[in-house]
Amino acid sequence: MPDSPSRYPIIEPDAKDPTVRRLRQLSRILDNAITIPGTQVGVGIDPILGLLPVGGDFLGVMLSCYIVVEAARLGVPRATIGRMVFNIIVDGLVGSFPMLGDLFDFAWKANTLNIQLLEDNLKFSSQTQKADRLFIFALVAGLLVIAIVLVVLPVILIRLLWQAITGG
Repeated sequence: MPDSPSRYPIIEPDAKDPTVRRLRQLSRILDNAITIPGTQVGVGIDPILGLLPVGGDFLGVMLSCYIVVEAARLGVPRATIGRMVFNIIVDGLVGSFPMLGDLFDFAWKANTLNIQLLEDNLKFSSQTQKADRLFIFALVAGLLVIAIVLVVLPVILIRLLWQAITGG
């Protein structure tokens, strides 16, 4: 007797196309929404959000988390999810440093890299995994902690700088 429908992934292959298309659009908006005239360089809202003091990198990480959570729902293996989270961590942590981080945000396109990982996995892997709710919860909780650190870190750096300048 053939396998029962309960053994198949939560999201059927035909239903993945609209989700991947939506994630690709979000990635483009975050990383490459506007092409700088006369160049092939694209700029999205992620590096622009990074220019906002304190909360900009938090918002960027939270928007990037959506792509990772949807990838987990699509059945992407944990190893690939781990690489996607690493891309976000690098983007968020390096991006939190004033000036250097802002320049880095224009070059490091974490969301584009994550979409490439997602599409490669869906294209070359015939196996998908059922979304593990506990794993997704832990993933979101961990990224939220990182995002909060991205808010606290600049505040601490500004306070230390202020103390160094004022001598108090």
